[in-house]
Amino acid sequence: MEITIFNSFLPQNDPEAAIAFYRDVLGWEVRLDVGYGDMRWITVGPKGQPDTSVVLHPPAADPGITEDERRVIAEMMAKGTYGGLNLATKDVDATFAQLVEAGAEVVQEPTDQPYGVRDGAVRDPSGNLLRIQQR
Repeated sequence: MEITIFNSFLPQNDPEAAIAFYRDVLGWEVRLDVGYGDMRWITVGPKGQPDTSVVLHPPAADPGITEDERRVIAEMMAKGTYGGLNLATKDVDATFAQLVEAGAEVVQEPTDQPYGVRDGAVRDPSGNLLRIQQR
């Protein structure tokens, strides 16, 4: 059996800010931008990796979510504890220098971790934590 990861989902609460971050700061491409009413689902992904995408979605679009759940989701997004991705790069220090220059919110500068990787973290405009480690 061959199974791969095709799409991952991250919440976004500001479509234009999400596009600007993933396209202009991370350098990814926008692959789809689909609207329904006042909601948008935006598919982005790294250039040269057409089989790997992230769908940036409205966080509480599911009609089965209660108002209390919507409130909790909004609170968790604001704290950066609702969604996240782990990414990798060949040179984490050079990548962070570019991210800082592009205006990314750095949560943790690249650090040698006790569990054997060198990584750092940034947040996207919706509060999602993106950990980036050196391959």
